Amino acid sequence: MNPTSQTLQVGLAVDLPQGDCELIERLEPRVRVLRRPGLNRPARWNGDWEGDPGFERTAEQEAEFAELLAGADALFGIPDVDPALLARTIRANPGLRWVHTMAAGGGAQVRAADLSPDELERVAFTTSAGVHGSTLAEFALFGVLAGAKDLRQLERDQAAKLWPAERRYMRHLDEMTVLVVGLGGIGAATAARFAACGSTVWGTSRSGRRVEHVDRVVPLEDLTKAAGEVDAIIVTLPGTPSTEKLIGADVFAAVKPGTILVNVGRGTVIDEEALLPALDDGRIGFAALDVFATEPLPASSPLWEHPRVLASPHTAALSRQEAGRIAKLFARNATRLLDGEPLINRVDTVEFY
Repeated sequence: MNPTSQTLQVGLAVDLPQGDCELIERLEPRVRVLRRPGLNRPARWNGDWEGDPGFERTAEQEAEFAELLAGADALFGIPDVDPALLARTIRANPGLRWVHTMAAGGGAQVRAADLSPDELERVAFTTSAGVHGSTLAEFALFGVLAGAKDLRQLERDQAAKLWPAERRYMRHLDEMTVLVVGLGGIGAATAARFAACGSTVWGTSRSGRRVEHVDRVVPLEDLTKAAGEVDAIIVTLPGTPSTEKLIGADVFAAVKPGTILVNVGRGTVIDEEALLPALDDGRIGFAALDVFATEPLPASSPLWEHPRVLASPHTAALSRQEAGRIAKLFARNATRLLDGEPLINRVDTVEFY
């Protein structure tokens, strides 16, 4: 697309505060956000892109919402975060050029829409990768610290009002080697946090490119060997067919006793069935998990009550500033689209990440 002064009509497919709509238009004056009050599922909090599940449009509102999306050049969000509705919208709108997803792992939602090769070629898809880098990196730091300082034992002692007769040693970040599995935006932010704390940082990469704050880049095929040489493993990978159960029985068999595991990527990357025996026998000394293979995590899952698990309900990325951060990223990409430049965070429609 050649540089142009034309207006980019953006259909608001999810609920975004009026102030953030105006921010997009201010940062890129060629954008016009198509927003009609009452059509989007109302957000229950900042960054609640799915919106209130109890909200239902009338038949008239449904027709108006479909009409708005059918007249857009680009979409801010996947309509109702529903892959089936995304597919329907794309087929109803032959002029649609671009869809921006709210999730860092939005490629999985695009894959679930089951689009044709022609549709995947016609429409560009981007994600919000990087927006959540700092928040997830902080959770990763918190998770490793909770394991290193034996948070669970401290909680038990406090509840029992117990002052141990023998002092217990804690582990320290500047004496630890951490392996960051995936050196994308989240992984790079995580590496920076741990490097600042004095840790030795290793990271896996398919490309082998150097990343700032990473002392050693580990080829993905050497993951299992590297896992046996580190004190903590932090997963930041998206959920794709190639990453499913990547952290599985082979990795857990190789780790040193007491290894700390954190997952801020996607739950499907860890084989939860293989994780449980590793937790039981102490090969994994502590696991801080923000994501799970099935969400919400079923009440029957033993992970809820395991003494070595800290379960977070996929909230580590949440920030009161999330909507504004995504709005700024969207405006930057709108400028790039209008000026004929490559889009940031474009989804690979083969691997869908």
